[in-house]
Amino acid sequence: MRTERPTHLAVAFDTNVPTFRHQIFESYKANRAEQPEDISASFPYIIEILKAFKIPIISKDGYEADDVIGTLAKQAEKEGYQVYMVTPDKDYAQLVSSNIFMYKPSRQGNGIDILGEKEILAQWQIKRVEQVIDVLGLQGDAVDNIPGIPGIGPKTAVALLEQYDSVEGLIANVNALKGKQKERVQEFAAQAILSKQLATIDTQVPIQFDANTFIIEPFDKERLTELFNELEFRTLSKAILGTEELEKMPNNVTDKAANPSQGSLFPETTETVVTTSVSLADKNIHNTAHQYYLCDTIADMTALATTLSQTNQFCFDTETTSVDANDAELVGLSFSITPNEAYYVPVPSDRSTAQATIDLFKSVLEDEQITKIGQNLKYDIIVLKWYDVQVRGALFDTMLAHYLIEPELRHNMDYMSETYLNYKPVSIEELIGKKGKAQGNMRDTPIETVKDYAAEDADITLQLQRYFEPQLKKEKLEHLFTTSKHHWSMCWQIWNIKVLTLTQTF
Repeated sequence: MRTERPTHLAVAFDTNVPTFRHQIFESYKANRAEQPEDISASFPYIIEILKAFKIPIISKDGYEADDVIGTLAKQAEKEGYQVYMVTPDKDYAQLVSSNIFMYKPSRQGNGIDILGEKEILAQWQIKRVEQVIDVLGLQGDAVDNIPGIPGIGPKTAVALLEQYDSVEGLIANVNALKGKQKERVQEFAAQAILSKQLATIDTQVPIQFDANTFIIEPFDKERLTELFNELEFRTLSKAILGTEELEKMPNNVTDKAANPSQGSLFPETTETVVTTSVSLADKNIHNTAHQYYLCDTIADMTALATTLSQTNQFCFDTETTSVDANDAELVGLSFSITPNEAYYVPVPSDRSTAQATIDLFKSVLEDEQITKIGQNLKYDIIVLKWYDVQVRGALFDTMLAHYLIEPELRHNMDYMSETYLNYKPVSIEELIGKKGKAQGNMRDTPIETVKDYAAEDADITLQLQRYFEPQLKKEKLEHLFTTSKHHWSMCWQIWNIKVLTLTQTF
């Protein structure tokens, strides 16, 4: 709502009543585990929160939420709207058209993908979007217990559709097949037709899209406050109730409701939403004043080390070649003393030269009188041990501070920055590409680019420390965080448990 600013919104739920799919195939979804109790217990709160947001809730006995959304999407499209189906469910690909898109959140909450016809055709390797249901009819779907044809997987299904276009076309030309494949198609032809029927999202549900009903309205702030207080959603309360941004209706909502032929569910048209990621943050490195310095000479590095030695605390971060601290080589060090200002020190690949660079900062890193600030400091401390540096002094780890303040939330730096600082940092994927074989290496990235990324990390971590320190006092967690005898042993346990899931990519 905040980032894309849609004009209309609704949420669909399944009901407990069996659907038409259960009537034609009793074993539909029979292999699904029973819903966990904690999720069941959460639904009444979810409903209440949606009501407080004034978001319409749509459901229909005998149909799944998929069918409800599919029907509304097609109806809204006919009325001139562009529709975005917010879901990670692959089955929705069959509904995509020139004006209907999948708005797919990532599983880790790190962004979204917007999938149109071009993306669906490429992803499924098909010629027509409608062939999504043919693929599912042939290969089946273990999640929904749709059987398909035994022995036919995704690649075979796509190859057969390339030649025969549809499940029906394949069955009609079964005599052109050979061997075991021919036998299976003949034997399971009816099962393939049934599977295709089960996989087809019904777009003829007896409901009606009403533009006026789905217009986003100002939410019930008083009721949300009650709910968030009851649930102890401190971060959500601050992020949502601490701003009036969501309460502002888009300027063109009324106009589009009155004249839907000109409408889009996103007021600025698709150009504003075709993006690979989404964030609540408004600020970034391009629109926020900052001073990030490159220290790549002995004189500059010596001067920086001297400056650091004269402070009572500073933030530092390492850039490396690996997420494994015991196998990583240093690419650079970044330091920050003042918000919006940071320094980057590149570390050469040659080991002896690298050691000489690190030695310039050894004394200040080992100074017990200076507090060291960082995000997931355990990683940096281990990396530096391999360079004969024993980080000493009091430690302030923003990851651990946030863990104590909000234990149920994610603790990576990007998430915290967007949530508390309204700032979206440069992502590692922007720097070296997406994960996979084609992903680059920090060592091979231009030094000026690495400088901004690395310095920003130190700068943002310092700003997070400035934010969390008073929060620890407010929540009466300061003693646990700073003076408890068992604190750091506890922290190391948390680090060991959380390091794989909480750290950002280095």
